Amino acid sequence: MPKFRKKPVEINAIRWTGDNIDAVMGFMHPQQPIHPNDLSHMRFTNADDLVGIETLEGVMFASKGDWIIRGVQGEFYPCKPDIFAATYEPVATGHVEVHVQPDPPHVADAIRDIRRHGGPPNYRR
Repeated sequence: MPKFRKKPVEINAIRWTGDNIDAVMGFMHPQQPIHPNDLSHMRFTNADDLVGIETLEGVMFASKGDWIIRGVQGEFYPCKPDIFAATYEPVATGHVEVHVQPDPPHVADAIRDIRRHGGPPNYRR
């Protein structure tokens, strides 16, 4: 079977911390993040820990610690910290560099559990 390598691409990204909504809004301008409870068909008990992002595939949510990436065509999407660390590395620009480290194993286990069960454990449909 043929193998493929991802082309080297530089992207812009910001990490959602749960308390940096102004920075996220500035990064995503003119598109704006969506508060999860503004979606009439869902109610999240941990809504303030999440930020909704309009992606090419529909609304996706970034949890605290996730990265929000601006893709090569200006699109936005969330990325889990372990995937971000495995896929991207800082680009030296003469500015402050960000050092990305994978989350501890217990966080990676929690992410796997969330993916296995179809969503965050504390939300209602």
